Amino acid sequence: MTQIDIQNASTCEPIPSEDAFKHWVIAALEGADTDLDKELTVRIVDEEESQSLNLQYRGKDKPTNVLSFPCDLPPEVDIPLLGDLVICAQIVQREADEQNKQVTSHWAHMVVHGTLHLLGFDHIDDSEAEQMESLETNIITAMGFPAPYEDQ
Repeated sequence: MTQIDIQNASTCEPIPSEDAFKHWVIAALEGADTDLDKELTVRIVDEEESQSLNLQYRGKDKPTNVLSFPCDLPPEVDIPLLGDLVICAQIVQREADEQNKQVTSHWAHMVVHGTLHLLGFDHIDDSEAEQMESLETNIITAMGFPAPYEDQ
């Protein structure tokens, strides 16, 4: 059973419901054909915290839409902890506006994107990016949202 801890540390309103976050995470897990017995935290933050974490962990001194922190437990520790997602509410809102997307659709995309990162998917090189974007698109459109990338 998927367990999600939602932490809202943002002043931005509104944010999606806990049920929406859970639905999007489960859709990502199912779309990636993985076990649904996972635990993760989704922390909603403002730009200051996002920028601080992005600088500390990625060396980039600016806020970003989503950061993924996969859990790296030793093999002898058998708990289904997937990791943490940190999503910047203002960036998600701003990007949705700039890209002419419904904000709910963009929130769903950021949760799916981040969850796939927690599962080990990445977009560092072109072939990885193509695989990840294709999977994201399948998951997002299966939920009834438009394809998240402009070229699709």
